[in-house]
Formats: sequence, C-alpha cells, structure tokens
Amino acid sequence: MSPFRAIRFSAVFFCMLVLAVLIVSQPVQAEQWRAIASAQSEDKGKQAGAYLPNELWIHVGDSITWTFAADWKHTVTFLKQDTTPQQIRPQPPSVPGGGCPGTTPDGSSFDGSTCVTSDALADGQTYVVNFPTAGNFKLVCLVHTAMTGAVHVLDLSEPLPYDRAFYDRQVDEGLAELLSEASRLEVRGLATARRTSRTEVSAGIGDFVETGGGHHLVAVMRFLPAAIVVHVGDTVEWTLESPITHTVTFGTEPANLGPPSAEVTVDSDGARHAVAAADVHSGILGPKSYDRGGLAQLPLDVTRFRVTFTHPGIFNYFCAQHDDLGMVGKVIVHR
Repeated sequence: MSPFRAIRFSAVFFCMLVLAVLIVSQPVQAEQWRAIASAQSEDKGKQAGAYLPNELWIHVGDSITWTFAADWKHTVTFLKQDTTPQQIRPQPPSVPGGGCPGTTPDGSSFDGSTCVTSDALADGQTYVVNFPTAGNFKLVCLVHTAMTGAVHVLDLSEPLPYDRAFYDRQVDEGLAELLSEASRLEVRGLATARRTSRTEVSAGIGDFVETGGGHHLVAVMRFLPAAIVVHVGDTVEWTLESPITHTVTFGTEPANLGPPSAEVTVDSDGARHAVAAADVHSGILGPKSYDRGGLAQLPLDVTRFRVTFTHPGIFNYFCAQHDDLGMVGKVIVHR
C-alpha cells in the first residue's frame, strides 16, 4: 500500500470514528407534547371538562403543556401515587389550604412521590409538567371529580405507540364528539321540561363520557328553556338535571352561595320553595353524589327549587356560580 493510500485510509477511519462518537454521545431531545384541559362552544353554554387527549404515552424526560381552552375553571393535578396510605384528595387551590397545599410552579416535575397541581385556570392559560421518571400516572381536576386522564411515561428504549399527528386527531375528534353530546343533552333538557309541565325548567343538564384513560364531563350551562311565560299564582319549578351544582338566584348575589335565602321553605317532598320577591336565592342545588360500598348511604340530594309568583312582571334570574358563562333566565308573569 502506498503511503498516500495509507494516509487517506487513516483519515477516513478517523472521521468515521469521530462521527460514531458524536452519534453515540448526542443527547436525546426531550419532546414537548401539547394537550388541552377544557373546551367550550362559542357561546360558552356547552362546556367540556375534558383532558384531550385523555391518555398519552410519552418518554422519560418529556413534558406536556396543557392549555385551558374554556372559561370554566379546572386544574391539572397529579396526586401522590402508589403510596400507602393513598393521598387524600385535597380541596381545590382556591379553598384556603387547598391544593398540595397551594399550587406548584408552572414547569414542575412529577415522579409520583409528591403532589403537583396548577391553580384553577381558564381562558387560554397554560400549565406545564415535566416527567423525569417512568410510570403510569393518573391526572385529575381538583374542581371536578368527574374529570380524569392518564399519562404513561415509558423508558427511552421503548417505542411510543402514537405520534403527534395521532394526538392531534384525537383532540379534534374528541372535541367534536363532546360538543355533539352537549347538543343532544340540550335537546333532552328542553324536552324533559316541556314534558313534565309548562312551568318546568331544567336547571342545566350534563353527563359523563367514559374513555380508556378516565372520564370526561359534559355540561350545558343553561336554563332550559331560558325564558318561560306563566300567570299570577303559578309556581315555576327548576330541576337540576346535571352533575354540576347550580343556583337559581333572583336579585342580588349573596356572599355565601351555599344556603338558601331566609324566606325559602321546604315542601313535604324535600323541594325548596319561595314566594317571588326582589331577592330570592335557592342555595346550591346538588351535588349529586354516588353511594359507595362499605360507606354510609348518602341522603337524597336537593335538586328542586320552586317559586310561586303572586304578581305580574318580568323576573330575571341567574346561576350565581355560572352566570359568567351566560347561565341566566327570565320568568314573564301575566295576569
């Protein structure tokens, strides 16, 4: 072999060796995945308490950014996992001492050993969580117990089953399905009110949607129908058709939404009842709870509120919890 060929061979071998070292030492770029933590219709009346995609597979070192796309507030929360005893579910961060307690900063890391939670967010706000450890983690909302999801964090050696395009389709298809479900519920809420009585109003309506990773909450934040015409002496009845709590409030919003106003009485069937006045508040209707094996039976929920109208006029009312979403109504009373 000539000396020139030997030099060329040595140079090529050296370049290949350097290239191999660079490839081996090149760090794997962490992925930044994107998801949403809520959605709504344009008029805000149809709300989806949903993590979309509801189930994600990512790699160790990756992060997920959740965008809160609705005006209805939710949290992104990961409680301590696989611990004995299990972590008690805390109150929402808005409640004094709630959260972990409080909130953890945007961009916090979660490995299952500590609680990580956002504040109650809405209106385009975002929250990022990093995942440095492999594991299967449950995602929950501290404001709404019926809103959960899952994140599967795999070792770098394991291939991911889905790519970004798949998750983008999941978001688009999930949103369409949830808003379609809300439209169906709206029709049902109106039909239920009209079938029951001409003086009946559905005080919101909602349902759960189950998935492989958890469940979504779909709610129509409207009084159905929004306007009702009655006569003097009639009694209008509002029935809670939703797993979400609501109020029926005439006049000034009280400082404490929980209890009804002083003039509200209770009928023999457990429904709350008032006579129309400048300020009448139903108190919070609901929540609808579910019995669990091994625990005491829960009492019946308060789901009905009645108002008897003794004089003509136009009586405007609202849900003190969700009027910012347009949940308002009107009773027109003729002689």
